[in-house]
Amino acid sequence: MSIFTNTQTAKKDAPSFAGDTPATPVREVPAAADFNPTQAAPPRTAAPAQPEAKESLIAADITIEGKIEGSGHVRIAGKFKGDVNVQGNLRIESGAKLIGGVKAKQVVVAGDLEGNIDSAAKVELLDSAVLVGDVKTGTLIVNAGSKIRGHVECGWDGKDSGKSASND
Repeated sequence: MSIFTNTQTAKKDAPSFAGDTPATPVREVPAAADFNPTQAAPPRTAAPAQPEAKESLIAADITIEGKIEGSGHVRIAGKFKGDVNVQGNLRIESGAKLIGGVKAKQVVVAGDLEGNIDSAAKVELLDSAVLVGDVKTGTLIVNAGSKIRGHVECGWDGKDSGKSASND
């Protein structure tokens, strides 16, 4: 069985010469019902378990007031006033300023942050960072030269955070 059928047929007994070209070209169109069931389907590639998170950027010459929520990463190089609540990472670049609360998976501060960081797995303050606010995080990295003013809770898991350090 052929997988192509001719829509126009040429004469079988017509002589063909090397330089001859047919006046009308022969078009081949795939037949609608032809297939080979014994041929294996091409292997499927595994879909990624979770799509890669996209990064949103507030550029250095931008000033925005509002609220940021989402599942991706956010990088602030300009000025933002409002809360940031993302499931991804937040990075505040050197020279940038954020005034508002932060909830993110990881937070890296190289600029100014005036607000609280809550529920982050990891917070890193780079040497140019200025943080005025409270921090609740699993891991805190403070580089020499950074400045912080506020209450810090670091290394506590959710079960122990309400207990007092002393046994009264």
